[in-house]
Amino acid sequence: MYTPEQLERRNASRWTRVQIILAPIQFLVFLISFYLVIRYLMTGEGYVITTISVWLKIALIWALTITGMWWEHDVYGHYFMAPEFFWEDLGNLIAILTHNAYFVVQWLQWDDRSVMLVMLFAYITYLINAAQFVSKGARSLLHRRAVRRAQEQTQIEAAS
Repeated sequence: MYTPEQLERRNASRWTRVQIILAPIQFLVFLISFYLVIRYLMTGEGYVITTISVWLKIALIWALTITGMWWEHDVYGHYFMAPEFFWEDLGNLIAILTHNAYFVVQWLQWDDRSVMLVMLFAYITYLINAAQFVSKGARSLLHRRAVRRAQEQTQIEAAS
């Protein structure tokens, strides 16, 4: 949840808008790439297009991580691991590390199937972290609505 000051800073940050735009784009690329990875693992077909989708997904997770750090600084005064955002940052750290394991296994010259299994694992970590973000966002929205209703009720009672 946000304090009123943090909510004001969140709403004023240009990085909030960037995150709102990039997050669904990344999720769409994730869905496509996830499908392509599964298809490749099941059929052995489409390695090149799957690889391109993986590169795009990795670029987007980095873009969201970097702009998210600037957002976090605007809202909480920390670039990473602000106490209020610790679990989201930890989940993102795990997801970005697993995504970048792609480059390590490529460098180690693992076979194509093993590389895609690494990406499947990376995508599962991303999905868990995305669920965490959605859950926190939903809880925050419900909390803000409850506070707003309580304030309105207090105003109605005061006017009576």
